[in-house]
Amino acid sequence: MGRGRLLSILDWAAWQSAGSPWALSGSLLRCAPGSAEWVRAPCAYGCSPGWPYDGAVLVKWMRCTVVDRRGFERAQRKWAGLLGEPGFLGQGGGWSRSRAGVAHLFGFWESRAFYDSFMARSHDRLHASQVGTYQDMQVRLFEYRFDVKVGFEPTFLGTDLLRVAHCTVRHDRMDHFVLMQEKVWNPAMAGSPGMLRGVFAQAQPEDEFLVLSMWNSTAEHGKYRAERVERLALRAQTGADLAAIAGDVIDLEPSWTVMTP
Repeated sequence: MGRGRLLSILDWAAWQSAGSPWALSGSLLRCAPGSAEWVRAPCAYGCSPGWPYDGAVLVKWMRCTVVDRRGFERAQRKWAGLLGEPGFLGQGGGWSRSRAGVAHLFGFWESRAFYDSFMARSHDRLHASQVGTYQDMQVRLFEYRFDVKVGFEPTFLGTDLLRVAHCTVRHDRMDHFVLMQEKVWNPAMAGSPGMLRGVFAQAQPEDEFLVLSMWNSTAEHGKYRAERVERLALRAQTGADLAAIAGDVIDLEPSWTVMTP
């Protein structure tokens, strides 16, 4: 599958979510809690440039509303127990900038088999201290498709800011959507020095996609202007491809990061 330099549709998603007047068919379609086959589940939170990542990766995206911030953050440290789990590669996340009290977490696993084994053996023990500190947990699993900027590794090293986009693509437009990631969105921001790495991943059902990018500078990320995003969206015919899209900007919380040596 094509390997791009940078996927910037996530900027468009967050721009749309912020209330831009330019939207899909005149109105932004959002992924409401419980929609698009979100899975209700307990919480389990979880760079060398120049070559494409060739390892099989399962990406786990978790989002919840925290009701006891101190307890949630204290319990988050327990997830250091992920280290040593077979197939675990790394995990991290932080707080939404646009939604008060909303936490996002992203975990990387070598395969679904390793992840399923962890869920059956160790998850409940690690999660026990976090029960009651959040609500509306939503969990989604995606399979790695290709890099967002060549050189992806499942790490949060050097990251200050995360951007995520969740896209539901019309079935007859999926090939076009993926092609536009490679040919339009990725090259559009290839020169952005603050962008470190990212991943383009696909879920089952296959019409859902996740775009995650990692940035080392809020200022660098902010250089990408809404006018350019709109122009690129028109060029890529993004509105025709998407049935729904939602995005968010996340301040990384370093104390939540768990990475293998």
